[in-house]
Formats: sequence, C-alpha cells, structure tokens
Amino acid sequence: MRNATSSSRTPSLDREHCVHAVQSKDARFDGWFFTAVLTTRIYCRPSCPAVPPKAENMTFYPSAAACQRAGFRACKRCRPDATPGSPEWNHRADLVARAMRLIADGVVDREGVPGLAARLGYSARQIERQLFAELGAGPLSLARAQRAQTARLLIETTALPMAEVAFAAGFSSIRTFNDTVREVFALAPSDLRARAPRARSAGTAGTLTLRLPFRAPLNPGNLFGHLAATAVPGVEEWRDGAYRRTLRLPYGHGVVALTPGATHVGCRIGLSDLRDLTVAISRCRRLLDLDADPVAVDERLRGDPLLAPLVDAEPGRRVPRTVDEAEFAVRAVLGQQVSTAAARTHAARLVTAHGKPLDDPEGGLTHLFPDPDALAAVDPEALAMPRSRRATLTTLVGALADGTLKLGVEADRAEARARLLELPGFGPWTADVIAMRALGDPDAFLPTDLGVRRAARSLGLPATPAALTARAEAWRPWRAYAVQYLWATDSHPINFLPA
Repeated sequence: MRNATSSSRTPSLDREHCVHAVQSKDARFDGWFFTAVLTTRIYCRPSCPAVPPKAENMTFYPSAAACQRAGFRACKRCRPDATPGSPEWNHRADLVARAMRLIADGVVDREGVPGLAARLGYSARQIERQLFAELGAGPLSLARAQRAQTARLLIETTALPMAEVAFAAGFSSIRTFNDTVREVFALAPSDLRARAPRARSAGTAGTLTLRLPFRAPLNPGNLFGHLAATAVPGVEEWRDGAYRRTLRLPYGHGVVALTPGATHVGCRIGLSDLRDLTVAISRCRRLLDLDADPVAVDERLRGDPLLAPLVDAEPGRRVPRTVDEAEFAVRAVLGQQVSTAAARTHAARLVTAHGKPLDDPEGGLTHLFPDPDALAAVDPEALAMPRSRRATLTTLVGALADGTLKLGVEADRAEARARLLELPGFGPWTADVIAMRALGDPDAFLPTDLGVRRAARSLGLPATPAALTARAEAWRPWRAYAVQYLWATDSHPINFLPA
C-alpha cells in the first residue's frame, strides 16, 4: 500500500498492507487504492461494509479506471466511484499529478488527449506511458471513469431525461452512455435510477444538490471562516450557514453553496450549462481541500512537541484554496500590506467596475470576478491604489492574459513561483501565499507573515524567518498546514465559522 506520509513518487501497491486495510475496513485509504474481487468481478473501496473476501481472491488497483479497464464492476454497496480522490494528485508536483488534476478539470473531455499533452508540454505518448505505469489506465480511461461517476450522480439525484444526463456527463452519444453505465455499474441507466432514493432535484433549471465526501477529521473553522472573512462582495457571501460564490466555468457560469457537515460537505449548485458539472465539483473540492489526507498531515506535525497541542486540540485543518487561480493572484496583490477589510473593498471595486454581471436566484451575488483579459484592458490610471501597487497589478494581469505566467492546475509550481518573483512588487510572502492557495502547494511556507511570527513567538518557536524556516524543515511536506495551525492561535475572524 502507498505510504501516505511520503512526498516522493508513489511506490507500487504493497499487497500485505492492502489486505490488512481491507480486512480492518480502514476508511483512511478510500481513494488511495481499490480492491477488485476475482470471484465476483466487483471492485470496492477498502472500507466496504460487506464481508471481506478471502485474501487470495483480492487484487488491487491504483485507480477506479484501472479496475474498469480490467473488467470489474463498481460495488453497489460501497460505491467506490464516489470516494474522495487520492490525496497524491493535490500534493505531488510531477507530470502524473499535473495530468490527473487536468483530467479532473475536464480537459480530456473538452480538448482530448492532444489538448492535455499541449498543456503539459509533453507528447501524448509520454503522458500515456506514465499514466499507464502508475495508474494502470491512460487518460481516456481515466476521463471515462470520471464521466461514469458524473452520470451516476445525475441519474440518481435529478429527474433529467437520460439523453440530457448523457450530454451533461460528457458522453458523445446515448449508445456510449448506455454501454458505459451498464459496464461500470452492471445496471442500465433506468435501473440505476429506480434503485436510488426518490427525492430528486428537478434538474431543468440546472440546480443540483449533492454531497462532497472527505477523509475525516475535517475542522471547518479555519476553512469556512477564512473564505467567509475574506469574501468579496458580489462574488462571495456567507448566508444561512453556507459559503456561496459565483463560478466561471468552461461552458458558462455557476453559483454554488457549500455547507459544512459532520460527514460530508453539502453542495447546492446552479449551472447555466450542465456540461460544467464535473468541473464545478472538482473546483469546489479543490477549494475546500477535500482530497487531503488529514491523518498523514497531522501525524507529521504532531511530531513537533510545540505544534502537537494545537493539532490535538483541533485536528483536521485544511488549507483554504481557490476555484480560480488568476482571481486569487489578483486578490493577493490587492491584499499586500493592507487589512482584510481593505483588501475586500479594493476587490469589490474591481468586481463592480469590470466583473461580468449575472443573475442569482437567491440574490446577494451579482458578478463573476473579472478575468485577466478584462483587467488587462483597464486603464491603469483608473485603479484607485498606490502607483507601485498599480504597477504590480497591471504587470501580473498582463502576464496572465498573454500566457507568460501560468497558474492553472497544470502549472509547474516551482517554475510558477520563480516567475512570480520576477514580477515587480512580488516578494516571497506574495509568491508563497499564491503557491499555497492558488497553486495548491502543501509545503508552501510563510515565515515572514506577521501572524505566523506572532504565533511562533507565543508558542516558543523561533520567531525570526530564517530560524523558523530551519525549524519547519521537520514539518515537510506539510508546512502549508502548519501555517493554518499557527494562524489559528489568533482571534482573527478567519479562524472561526461565522455566527
């Protein structure tokens, strides 16, 4: 079985440890690997509630797509296709991880394997070879497994006609949709719907209600507190116990409401085009860091005796991320050396002046955050901010608009960070906060951050950036999570769920 605490390239599955995880029904490893049963030709998650098969009848695969490619069907009890994704694709920075993040973002469905290869700067053959070597399936099979999961979600939770389900899930034809559903779930689409609970969303307005699973524990305080406290008026809000925001998506736009729960995050999402469902779910999971492995993270951080009490008191902290990397980079610049309230005010002005208006059926949200092209066209003199900050912002949006700076899920994190530091007005703090929250680097660290240094001093940790960085070597590869625990020692609103 994979070593969940390793930051290096994933080793082969270890049969003995995989068998032990299945026999103990260890939910921590759901999504890390899948158990295929040779006698029944069914594949399950490690925590499947059914009686575990005999060890000699088990074989193990690193992905649901590999199970499906080998001819196994998804278990109807444990629904292995609905597990949290492997945490590796978020914390790793190599080609396979970048490819997996792009596949989750729907790139193969929209642009094909050539489009995936072009974004990564490798040949399609190289990408196929590396994905097969590590996951037992190529990009087409991995994208097909994702389409099947989306189809199942729409079949079971909406009343949409099957033809619309097939189209929304990304299938090119009804026949392919029917064949895939039968092959993966051993049921026809109509039978799958008949087995599901009766309560379904109408679907015709493009609004869906679903659950986003995660690995426990999850501490919602800093996660939703940060998003709510920094919410940009018109784009984000906290309402009735949910974080709501607008989404710019490949085929249209959406409005999502995310509600923290004990066993899942509730997700109510309205889309202008249902083809964006898979991408919207992927981006919401990324925003909330739901595919993280909190047990592995906390185990490493608990090894520092001065951090251990913070981890023990409130385990499972996540890193609040973003649904739009370019948006976050702009907001990071607006937040340089100003308060949270001031940063929100600056961002709200940009949104009102240059964001794309949209209708929110519930009211409260009014715009999409302006994209780099829109901001690059703005007269710099019209920006109400100091000249130096204005130069930093205009240079950033210019680089994002012309493609010389890439911050998407396919970005090479080290290269992107180096490119950011070359821009005027960008120091380590700005580059590292973008690395942490936009690029998704789990090891990004902010030793110069005032809140981090204040927390370090109060805990007895070194307070100077150089000494704190040296101490934090033991926290690798999870230093971004250490930042969340350090920030949590403060009484700032970002650390608490709104009342």
